[in-house]
Amino acid sequence: MLRTANGFSLLEVMVALAIMAGVILTVLGAVNYHLTVITRERDTTTLTLLARQRLAELEQGQIPQKSEGNLAPLHPELTWQAELLPTELPALQKLVVRVQRPSDKREVALVRYVLK
Repeated sequence: MLRTANGFSLLEVMVALAIMAGVILTVLGAVNYHLTVITRERDTTTLTLLARQRLAELEQGQIPQKSEGNLAPLHPELTWQAELLPTELPALQKLVVRVQRPSDKREVALVRYVLK
């Protein structure tokens, strides 16, 4: 009488584990990449909104030729710069507002044209 073995051989188990490890590493790499993208986009959105706010504040009053500062107390790690530049049209000036995080050199610049 001949008996057959039931179950998996060691080689089959090792191949299945190797395939699973490859799949898990691929999924973890993709998740890590997408988390990085989401974080970068969230930071860009925050910088853009803060630059828009600064731009609106500057437009409320007399716009200085050049000004700068930080966004303390809510965002002390961020700095801003505003500069009023001439354009080819004498009636217009170019207002450039930059919000930057010096630690990782991320920056958003917004441009608006204003009447003199």
